[in-house]
Amino acid sequence: MRCCLLLLVVFVSVPSVSAQPAERPNILLILTDDQGWGDLYSHGNAEIDTPHLDRLGAEGTRFERFYVSPVCAPTRAALLTGRYPLRTGSHGVTRAHETMRAHETTLGEVLQANGYDTALFGKWHNGSHFPHNPNGQGFAEFFGFSMGHWNNYFDTDLEHNGTMVPTEGYVTDVLTDAAVDYMRQEREAPFFAYVSYNTPHSPFQLPDRYFEKYKRRGFDDKNASVYGMVEHIDDNVGRLLETLETTGQRENTLVMFLTDNGPNGQRYNGGMKGTKGSVNEGGTRVPMLMQWPGSLPPGQVVRPITAHIDVLPTLVDWLGLANPGAKPLDGVSWAPLLRGEATTLPDRMIFNHHVTMGEPQPTPASVRTERWLAVNTRGDWELYDMLIDPMQQSDVAALYPAVTTELSKAWAAWFADVTSEGFAPIPAELGHASHPTLRLPGHEAIVHRTGDDGLWYHKGQGWSNDWLDNWTDADAYATWPIRIVTSGAYRVQIEYAVPEAHIGATLSVTVAGTTVQGTLVEAHDPEYRHSPDRVYRGEVYEKTWATLDLGTLTLPAGTTDVTLRATSIPNGEVGQIKTVILTRVDE
Repeated sequence: MRCCLLLLVVFVSVPSVSAQPAERPNILLILTDDQGWGDLYSHGNAEIDTPHLDRLGAEGTRFERFYVSPVCAPTRAALLTGRYPLRTGSHGVTRAHETMRAHETTLGEVLQANGYDTALFGKWHNGSHFPHNPNGQGFAEFFGFSMGHWNNYFDTDLEHNGTMVPTEGYVTDVLTDAAVDYMRQEREAPFFAYVSYNTPHSPFQLPDRYFEKYKRRGFDDKNASVYGMVEHIDDNVGRLLETLETTGQRENTLVMFLTDNGPNGQRYNGGMKGTKGSVNEGGTRVPMLMQWPGSLPPGQVVRPITAHIDVLPTLVDWLGLANPGAKPLDGVSWAPLLRGEATTLPDRMIFNHHVTMGEPQPTPASVRTERWLAVNTRGDWELYDMLIDPMQQSDVAALYPAVTTELSKAWAAWFADVTSEGFAPIPAELGHASHPTLRLPGHEAIVHRTGDDGLWYHKGQGWSNDWLDNWTDADAYATWPIRIVTSGAYRVQIEYAVPEAHIGATLSVTVAGTTVQGTLVEAHDPEYRHSPDRVYRGEVYEKTWATLDLGTLTLPAGTTDVTLRATSIPNGEVGQIKTVILTRVDE
């Protein structure tokens, strides 16, 4: 019986229609943030309503066991490059650990090289500064934000190709409006629209009717918010699909939907072990749906294990694209399955890893095969037979020591390989003509201090949008690695907040051996901006900042640090430092 089960899971259910593309289609790639595998009605969750996504899966191809990374930025790097995120430099979610190296070739760059118009609407989270941002990584059009999360979802400011612009309405609707306008444009080339929604990630803000609906179903405020946000996503997916129908583009548009990690909390997830951040099944297995009417048969179910690293190589193979990238890919192509030419994929292992701060360590780790899941979270490897124990209830490492040894050794070899370039901080680049201003936020600073006090981030571990705070020690300082690509004069400014009781601190900024300084002589102590959160957030709230001009530095080209120091703290504390800003000055 065990043998029969093993044979069954490596087959793909393929209806009789053959999937062979006649021409290169438009591509609509939809990614959501913190939506788990169980956050779909069609995945057995009777408490949530997701009719448009359910229909997308029913009328297209559904991937039964599709895997991503345990957290968002690494997933996005793997999705975009076809390579494990540790190879790309992206290994965390903040402090610039999320940044991909600029020499990685992204899906946007591949499609641009093949004549596609490319656009990203929503969250990027693979580098905030050019050329690591969307406009530098293959997206001609960018409307959204580059960091890991956004502070407010109603009437917020978003970036449009380097310029912050005000918006009106709820962020998911705003992003969908922009994507709809983009897809409606007349064009000669096919389009690649990457719609990267930032919900149901916190802060838990959503329109009343969605929240109230799930409160009436008996959920607490957090899960009512999450389910309401997911249904709101579903409604907007419906708007995207309707746009394709009304513009006559539905038959020649490949639509893909996936999420970036397991659920952001305890809720229905098909009984799987683990949530967001976990290398167990529940933290890494997510929905993956594909639909292309007339080219992908309805009702197809892909059962072999697949992963985020497979998307780029699949599109290159299936659509006959030239790949300008020189780096080897880690993923495999599903094209033989999608064409109906094969029913299995080659045997392989899918590796996973999770790290939040600092350089990656060997755990937490996992290895997934068609049958086995090996997991190491505390130094000892566990082994689960996922064919008979998909909920990971029985560790069988002692019963199958040879399998455990094989998988653990394979993981060690893989880890050594993907980390071979090291994890030196990736410098932000200063002096590009198209991006004359470089904003270095506090949450990207490397904090230098002795002991546990004297300078830190305002809240927690320095998540996106955070700032430097609790600065009481003149020996503590902060640095940001940068690469100056164009020598010249640069204006230096600091965004700050300080109460009346603490004014008087003198701050200096040193770059490439030259220094400017200034004193905080004007108090600026604003209240937090009102945020309609349904649940108290773990991240910082939003407020306004004052600006201090420090002067101008003449800088040579090269790699160096921006160093921020407090040369004098007469009233016990510096205040809060949000950003160091460097702007090219015309000479």
